[in-house]
Amino acid sequence: MASTPENALIWFVTGCSTGFGRAIASHALKHGYRVVATARNPEQIKDIVAAYPSTGLALALDVTNADQVASAVAHAERTFGGVDVLVNNAGYGYLAAVEEGDEKEVRAMFDTNFFGLVSVTKRVLPGMRQRGRGHIINISSVGGLIGGPAAGYYNATKFAVEGLSEALSKELEPLGIRVTAIEPGPFRTDFAGRSLHQPANPIDAYAKTAGARRAEITGRSGRQAGDPERAAEAIIQVVRSPSPPLNLVLGRNGLERVREKLAKLTRTIDQWEAVTLGADFPQA
Repeated sequence: MASTPENALIWFVTGCSTGFGRAIASHALKHGYRVVATARNPEQIKDIVAAYPSTGLALALDVTNADQVASAVAHAERTFGGVDVLVNNAGYGYLAAVEEGDEKEVRAMFDTNFFGLVSVTKRVLPGMRQRGRGHIINISSVGGLIGGPAAGYYNATKFAVEGLSEALSKELEPLGIRVTAIEPGPFRTDFAGRSLHQPANPIDAYAKTAGARRAEITGRSGRQAGDPERAAEAIIQVVRSPSPPLNLVLGRNGLERVREKLAKLTRTIDQWEAVTLGADFPQA
């Protein structure tokens, strides 16, 4: 990507109505990139591209609708000639204890957070492969590295994104295409506000675990330390880098939690090393 002229890069960003998607699309346009901003309701994102009639394009896209995915990507390719940077941002949260989870809610979240991401990626990849360049940015979460009460199903969608991203990076790097998974901690987006789904029938037994976690997350909505505008600039820095990372944690809270998990995991591996090695056939 570093060899591509800055003003030649074409960005395709999903989920631009609020939060990270809106910030990323806006900042990319300000930096002079050509940007296809998408959302289920394009009326909500027309303001993003209004000042950029020659470099901005707002399109309707529900990532769970295969026909819309095909149409939006084709429109982007016709208009700008291709997609160099795909930002898979569309997604939302559902906070429920595992036992509280409603199957329809869980499947709907997987359709958006994971299968929608896969659908858009598969549509964009043929063009990237043909041109021999590209960068896929998957907006994951610290919740894709660490599980927590009430977030089990959301964690599962983001753990899936993490595994897919790592495998995809190994498939695509020889083809000149990079992959980066972005892992934000708590950021001042709409995640814990209007966009958040919660169980209709919470179970009292989980009040001190899942219930308390839901209250904590919703209670700090609008007061999170993470700044989406700064996150957008960080992502642009990743795309500009000649050696972009596979993983990028964003925010102090997330960094501290990830380091704590890594330290605990390392201690556990070391403590149980003999048992781990004892599971192999004896070496001759």
